[in-house]
Formats: sequence, structure tokens, C-alpha cells
Amino acid sequence: MTTVAAYAAPAAKAPLERTTIERRAVREHDVLIDIKFAGICHSDIHQAREGWGEAIFPMVPGHEIAGIVSEVGPGVTKYKVGDRVGVGCLVDSCRECDNCKAGLEQHCTGGSVGTYNAVGKDGEPTYGGYSEKVVVDENFVVRIPEGLALDEAAPLLCAGITTYSPLKRWGAAPGKKVAVIGLGGLGHMGVKIAHALGAEVTVLSQSLRKKDDGLKLGADHYYATSDETTFKELAGTFDLILSTVSAPLDFGAYLGLLKANGALVNVGAPEEPIALNLFSLIGGSKTLAGSAIGGIAETQEMLDFCAEHSIGAEIELIAASEINEAYERVVASDVRYRFVIDTATI
Repeated sequence: MTTVAAYAAPAAKAPLERTTIERRAVREHDVLIDIKFAGICHSDIHQAREGWGEAIFPMVPGHEIAGIVSEVGPGVTKYKVGDRVGVGCLVDSCRECDNCKAGLEQHCTGGSVGTYNAVGKDGEPTYGGYSEKVVVDENFVVRIPEGLALDEAAPLLCAGITTYSPLKRWGAAPGKKVAVIGLGGLGHMGVKIAHALGAEVTVLSQSLRKKDDGLKLGADHYYATSDETTFKELAGTFDLILSTVSAPLDFGAYLGLLKANGALVNVGAPEEPIALNLFSLIGGSKTLAGSAIGGIAETQEMLDFCAEHSIGAEIELIAASEINEAYERVVASDVRYRFVIDTATI
């Protein structure tokens, strides 16, 4: 066991505070990672405040982890000391179900293990990236290519794969028109990746406040959804719409922006249920879908793609003492576009 410093929420809705946690001793197939940077994802806030249901406390959030390998177990073959690595939303799964065998560990029917707010196979709670070190099985560690700065790579472990996976699955490519709802932590990555995949990209945001940013990030067009003419002008336009926002939307209105056989895919997860008139799906044979991160192999594919296209997150680097302030700013949509904690400050 190793004692490390961390920032934890002691109870639901309580401010995060500095504490210490125990990391397990390195086992045969484990990798010990010195965490250098940890991204702040909106889902960290949902879970620390029990917005998604009952949670485990104390909670050390953080599933956007970038660091350096400092020790490996005797059976490790994939990594060596000094390697640049990342850890995303998962640290284990059953590895035996059909989904795991298909590289869909995020949908493990035997029960995947989250990087934090979960219980590992050893019966111990998992603690995330707002900490100095983490011990993870090598099969749930990914390699960060040399072309990516570690601080800009950290958010790719959630925001990057969460947008890359559905964009690939639903065919973002040259000749396709893709819209991204929201230009936040997820949305800005969606714009960058959709652009790199060759699609014609439109941002749909509440206002035009971030229009200049959106165009710089790779969007071809930018519209305000608060303007009623937007929904008339863009009716029947898009092959794919990616919703990255955590607020309930008028899904009927957004489905009206799709071409026949188009898809509206949700990666944002509002805490409230939605209402939907199914005629907005039936007319035009449209699809309303969801997507959750990606498997380990696809996460590595995404990192390699981002390195090839020089795609990192747009970040604001903060000290650990600023985490609580950062949470409030995320809720207020006041971040351009992902907070990343310099874990040397923990």
C-alpha cells in the first residue's frame, strides 16, 4: 500500500478538500502511474453532488488522467517505466462477456469498474485522478503518443473518446454534414474531431458568444439556437447531430434539423427525463441514440488519431486549490474549454 495526497469530496455536495488515500501495492499486471494532469469533467460534478444517484464517499473524482509510468508489475508486457500513459473512465471489467471480447468494455455485462465512485474486484472503492498516483491494470492503460502534450491530452481520455466514438460510428466523413450542440468541454472536442474526419461542421449554441472560437476550432458554420429562425433555416440539413449538453432539450425541434435517415446522438446526460413526440422520429425515419465513451482499443485509436492531426484539448490549467471554484465555473459554462489540474499542486 502507498499513501498519496488527493482531493476528495467528503460527502455529497460538500466542497472538495485535500486528504490522503491508500493505493494498492503493485500486482503482477499493474502499472503505477505518477499522475501529472487530471481533467475536470462535468460528470465529476454530477457524481460528487449525487446528481446521478447515490454515490460512494469520500470520493476522489477524475477520469481524465495523464502521467508517467513509475513502476510495473513482473507480468506487465505493454508498458515500461518512463512511458507516457493515460487512464480514462474504466479501470477494470469482467473481460469475459461478449461486449468485453468485442472491445466494448464500457458496456461490460459482468460489471465494468469505474475509475472512481465504484468498487473494484478486491472490494475496495476506486479513487480517481485528483491525486498524486494511481495503480491500474495494464489492460486499462493507454499510451499517449509523443506528439500530444500531457496536459492537453488528459481531457481526451473522456471528452475525446466520448465524441470520437459516435462521430466514427455514425459516419462523420467528407460529404457529411455534422452539427454539434454546445461548445463546451465535450463540444469543442466534437468540433475538432468532426473537422479532422472531413465533415462539414456546424455549431449549434445558445448564443453567438463563442462563435469566433468555434470557427477557429474547425467549425464551418455557427448558429444561435435562441434565434427562432435557426430551426427554420436549418430544417432537414444534417446527417448527424451530436448533443454534448447536460440540459434537457426540445428534441423534437432538433430532430427537425436532420435529413431523412439522420441521427441525433446524445453524449450529454441531463439529470432529468425528457419528453418526446415519437412522430418526430417516425417522420423521416430518424434515429435518436446515445453513446458512452469507448472501449480501450478505440480509446487508443482516438489518441493516435488526435496525435496524427495535432488535436489536443483547449485547456485552462489550474492548481488543486482552485478545484471548487472550477466546479462552479463549469456549472456556469465559464471555461474555455476544459479545466485541467496540475497534480504537482496537490
